[in-house]
Amino acid sequence: MDLDLSDDQELFRETTTRFIEARCPLAKVRELADTPVAHDPAMLGDTGELGWFALFVPEEFGGGSVSGSPLRDAVIVAEERGRFVQPGPFVATNVAASAIARDGSREQQEAFLPQLATAELTASWAISDRSGIPEAGAVTARPEGDGFVLDGTAGLVPEAAAAGLFLVTAADATGDGVTQCLVPADTPGVTVVPLDGLDLTRRFADVRFDAAQLPASSVLGAPGGATASVDAQLDVAVALTLAESVGAMRRLVEITVDYAKARTAFGRPIGSFQALKHLLADASLAVELSTAGAWAASQAVADGRPTGSEIASIAKAYTGDAGVEVALACLQTHGGIGFTWEHDLHFYLRRLTADRVLYGDPAWHRERICRIHGL
Repeated sequence: MDLDLSDDQELFRETTTRFIEARCPLAKVRELADTPVAHDPAMLGDTGELGWFALFVPEEFGGGSVSGSPLRDAVIVAEERGRFVQPGPFVATNVAASAIARDGSREQQEAFLPQLATAELTASWAISDRSGIPEAGAVTARPEGDGFVLDGTAGLVPEAAAAGLFLVTAADATGDGVTQCLVPADTPGVTVVPLDGLDLTRRFADVRFDAAQLPASSVLGAPGGATASVDAQLDVAVALTLAESVGAMRRLVEITVDYAKARTAFGRPIGSFQALKHLLADASLAVELSTAGAWAASQAVADGRPTGSEIASIAKAYTGDAGVEVALACLQTHGGIGFTWEHDLHFYLRRLTADRVLYGDPAWHRERICRIHGL
């Protein structure tokens, strides 16, 4: 996104891009798509050293951001990751780290934040059902003794098979509240069921909780009082997902424009034909509008503005639809070659289609805007 970056942030962006180009270009992404977790676990330590997972972690626990604004710095990484359809648990782990840094007890922060900062431990957020709707209800939390018992199945949990920790958002079984828990992946009663998905660069799973017993120390924040925290987490997740989507959209249009200039038909570059000019002009406009929305969302959420959630949902609703439309326009421009497995275009189409649903589809975010205004 066209952010007003400081010198340190610009260096951070350049370092991120160089690392991706050297360690995980699209050719490597293709190779990893055939592996069980779709990313290289050995690379996580290197990305941890670059600070990708430490941005929301306070300095006392080994973290720190470049500019003092964790979200603004994180969207820099997210956009570059989107440009190269990078695999790995970047968004989910940072959402969990931000939640623990904000609401965690001292014991929870000491136990998890240093490991999250170095990517020694990765995390995922279990909140939605299979449709991707980010609302508590798929899992319920029932008080028992000094702790809680979790039941239910969270769906579409990103990178769950590789996660060592789950941030679980559960509806209270005895009331209307929402309780969040930090659940190690090896907790008895927790089962991860991998799902087949359209996006080959990421892995999603169902996470089942069958009477999983948790101590009171696992609760993040106040039992039954996590609604505001869930909204804050969702805003962070949406802002980072938007940045990844915008990066993918912009790069895909660049690839397509270059192709339209080079590919000739009837003795002329196909980009000179009016029909394709209009198609690519509309796609470019959609990218610019999505970029503006994503930028506005990241700024509003980073500043903690009262309108942050509304702006994030406006941007997610627009970009969710626009991303798929841009990908299809680029596919149409490429013609037959765009449908081949060997072409990289389908990786972007798959990513943008998955981003449309992840953390709420456009219809859900439009409803969220209505709820914010009491409609």
